[in-house]
Amino acid sequence: MTDQYIVFILDTQRYALHLTVVDRVVRMVHVTPLPHAPDVVLGVVNLEGQVIPVMNIRQRFNLPAREIALTDRLIFAHTARRPVALVADTVTEVAEWSAESLIPAEEILPEVKYLEGVIKFRDGLILIHDLDKFLSLEEEHSLDLALDSA
Repeated sequence: MTDQYIVFILDTQRYALHLTVVDRVVRMVHVTPLPHAPDVVLGVVNLEGQVIPVMNIRQRFNLPAREIALTDRLIFAHTARRPVALVADTVTEVAEWSAESLIPAEEILPEVKYLEGVIKFRDGLILIHDLDKFLSLEEEHSLDLALDSA
């Protein structure tokens, strides 16, 4: 049995999300700042009349901050609780891997709560994101309050 993933890049590292949680990928648009949102939220965008929080996955993975570029991509996805958008340098492909090829995150990086696992390749690793664990409960609550007051 194989699973499909969308593969994206931040700096030189490849990451992936289960394709089932991805709604669409679009070119970068203006991100409106959201006062009182958690630090991991860059702001919000309007998608067909719905206000969607934009997550700063660079910060979550302790990557150096950089200005958002017009060449970046927004990955619109959903957690069990809300729709979200993620900023990626680029989106490279939709790929398939067998469930057996995934090394669970607990075996390699037990302290990283928002990774599901890692896929090994000859030319490197792909880190598989778990969007449902991306925000802590405190961040979820803070984001809800910021969205309600916007």
